Amino acid sequence: MKRSVDMIGKTPRFYGCRLLQKGPDDQMNNPNERTRHFPAIVFDYGGVLVEWDPRHLYRKLFAGDELAVERFLQEVHFYEWNVQQDAGRPFHLAIEEICGRYPQHCEMIKAYDERYEESITGPIWETVQILKELKQAGYPLYGLSNWPAEKFPPVRDRYEFFSWFEEIIISGEVGLAKPDPAIFRLTLERIGREPQECIYIDDAEQNIAVARELGFKPSISSPRTTAKRPGCPGSLDSDNSSG
Repeated sequence: MKRSVDMIGKTPRFYGCRLLQKGPDDQMNNPNERTRHFPAIVFDYGGVLVEWDPRHLYRKLFAGDELAVERFLQEVHFYEWNVQQDAGRPFHLAIEEICGRYPQHCEMIKAYDERYEESITGPIWETVQILKELKQAGYPLYGLSNWPAEKFPPVRDRYEFFSWFEEIIISGEVGLAKPDPAIFRLTLERIGREPQECIYIDDAEQNIAVARELGFKPSISSPRTTAKRPGCPGSLDSDNSSG
């Protein structure tokens, strides 16, 4: 995989983007002044920094039968159900509701609540390395993730890199979920930035689209996707070079 952050002097490039906005040399030599010129970098978590997928758990429960896993997820409308927990619905109410509709699947559904951490197989190390280099370069880092409020704290405690973020907005904690524009606006209020001062990284196209409409520049998807894209259209300081 192509190295994703290239350190050129004190001006990192992120997939070809020169992230640092240029300023007078005397300002750039002052760390406090220099940081003002850095865009805020806002990361999604699932699918970007950590490998989350309910299939990781359900493959175990269905003995590796992929067709059975997919049939189950479709029959219970798993993702439509799960987004309501992302938006703040408590898990005990969610389980009660879905078990009432699909009693034949109740034990499998409860397993997701009881064994949630098995849906996460670990960090996506390529992105963690990018995160580390950006942190070391002095970029302000923020998190904006759809995640049930009850399920995030144990995962946060497990991985040190979550401590590198200055602010983390978790959908389940604020009662809003992406792609609702309201959670993007709330994030901007929390971090004290304008959208054009932010780079937003997400693996879901619908979230990228909303961020772009709101003025985030650039709105790029996860490194696995972005690594295949040339240049950096719409960046804060782009020269469309490969770094």
